[in-house]
Amino acid sequence: MADTTTQAEETAPAAAPADRKALRLARQITAFAKSHGGTAEGQLAHIARGSTRIALVGANGEWGVLVAPSMETARKAAEVAGLTLHDDFDGEFAAKVRTGPYEWTRMAGLQLGGPANN
Repeated sequence: MADTTTQAEETAPAAAPADRKALRLARQITAFAKSHGGTAEGQLAHIARGSTRIALVGANGEWGVLVAPSMETARKAAEVAGLTLHDDFDGEFAAKVRTGPYEWTRMAGLQLGGPANN
């Protein structure tokens, strides 16, 4: 069987697990942007045990969340994906989020006939 590895593959160091995770997150960010108007903006926030939340808002107002194992990995993923980052999730950035009936009933709980907020 012929050897199909190239010289570059043989001499290139293996990607660190954090780099692979950052690239995987970058692909997810890019896919989110593509399916929600072509662009997305985001905000990074520390959550429990060193993890970082990547909040995404698409050009059409749809939103989503990804979780990175560290702030460094989240920043690298955002950089690779070309994600515009905001310091805070407030003001003009928060106003871009489009919420629907599901979110309103979840937030209001029993007042709007949704589930109780226990």
